[in-house]
Amino acid sequence: MATQTMLKFVTVPRQMPDKRTAAERAEDFHEIYREFADAKAKEQASRCSQCGVPYCQSHCPLHNNIPDWLRLTAEGRTQEAYLRAQETNSFPEICGRICPQDRLCEGNCVIEQSGHGTVTIGAIEKYITDTAWDEGWVQPIRPAAERAESVGIIGAGPGGLAAADRLRRMGFQVTVYDRHDRAGGLLIYGIPGFKLEKPVVERRNRLLEEGGVEFVLGADVGQTISFDAIRGKHDAVLIATGVYQTRDLDIDNAPERGVVRALDYLTASNRVDLGDEVPDFEDGELNAAGKRVVVIGGGDTAMDCVRTAIRQGAVSVKCLYRRDRANMPGSQREVQNAEEEGVEFVWLSAPNAFAGHAPGVARKADEGAVANAGGDLSGDGVGDNPTLAPAHVPVETPSRVNGLRVTRMRLGAPDVSGRQSPEPIEGADYDEPADLVIKALGFEPEDIPRLWGVEGLEVTRWGTIKADFRTHRTSLPGVWAVGDIVRGASLVVWAIRDGREAADAIAAELAGASRMAAE
Repeated sequence: MATQTMLKFVTVPRQMPDKRTAAERAEDFHEIYREFADAKAKEQASRCSQCGVPYCQSHCPLHNNIPDWLRLTAEGRTQEAYLRAQETNSFPEICGRICPQDRLCEGNCVIEQSGHGTVTIGAIEKYITDTAWDEGWVQPIRPAAERAESVGIIGAGPGGLAAADRLRRMGFQVTVYDRHDRAGGLLIYGIPGFKLEKPVVERRNRLLEEGGVEFVLGADVGQTISFDAIRGKHDAVLIATGVYQTRDLDIDNAPERGVVRALDYLTASNRVDLGDEVPDFEDGELNAAGKRVVVIGGGDTAMDCVRTAIRQGAVSVKCLYRRDRANMPGSQREVQNAEEEGVEFVWLSAPNAFAGHAPGVARKADEGAVANAGGDLSGDGVGDNPTLAPAHVPVETPSRVNGLRVTRMRLGAPDVSGRQSPEPIEGADYDEPADLVIKALGFEPEDIPRLWGVEGLEVTRWGTIKADFRTHRTSLPGVWAVGDIVRGASLVVWAIRDGREAADAIAAELAGASRMAAE
């Protein structure tokens, strides 16, 4: 046992990489964890118990060979560890940063269940992949042989990019279409830099380009390019658009300004971080600086919003969620990070009305007074005095939020599944001041058949595209679909898995078609 490389969890305590202080990290959008040193990565990897049945691997959507690359890391064979990690994962450096390991691999670690603290799987995955980039081990795709068949991929998010990577490695000609001006989808515009710095995404995109993947950006299907045009150009098409339509509140009196969608808010922040000029950020509409911010929601997107608001210089940041802490969908690690940075969580609370200034009404009254002062001879509401009326006719401005009416909630009796639904507490309403309200209520699929003018593309009753759960084939010949547009809003790692599986299914069908043509 003295020479045993692994199984050191009994003597070596769990340790994460150093975390920057809350005060320090609240000042910028850099990642909050520092990098493992080589010796520390080896030490933490050596805590793995090398289970005969590795629950970490079985609970990973990609079924990554986690025990194998932990052992290789512990033995100092970092390059081999990277090669093993990338066998099953197109973007291990991204998953090491943003996967909810506490709910997946680490949350199911055997030594965690026995009270010794989980192996720091995500941090080690990040370490070995970042080391691989630094050492030049990550190289552009070089297919063993080129194939003539081409695949068009609509959507440059994690699912589409994972499929592009895998198909290109098999030699297929791959073109990725995306409505945005940068590839990456939510990786580039939806996730803040303190969780995923944008150079990490951009270098992966450059690597795909260097490997022969073609990107057509600014391609908004149904607007700037037709779906039929893409189908006509390629032997197969993969739809990987994700879901971008925001769920809304059932409240009628929302002011015109100061109540914004989470994705709009995060996109503006990321664009500014990337060096873009964003008018809605500059004029304050999508900027939390100096404002009392309230975020509605309890998922990971809500956590991204509250932590972004802190970094933008908000006066206060509160997160309203209608359930309690134990029942929120977001990562508990993210909640802890947010609390450290000064976010206040208001559990069991839900908005039921907005409050806001309504300058538009007041300005209309002023307009009538001006008209009368100028002599309204025609009765049209405009003064007829040419020196008075034009100079004082105001421009109507939209109302702006200044608070919320909030209802206190409690969890009711459990249903047959054991889940408790929130219910309002009568007479427990209160007013919450706010200058910026961010709605982070989840996402729904866009109506793809209507927007793209596609007949025969079947969707579910939720509006997601129907696709075979094994092959990801849709109801249209030669068309596949993956990721959130099939699953509904889900995790990046599931989109990567779907993209890789669909790539294999597409490759098998195109290869079969080629053999039949040759015969």
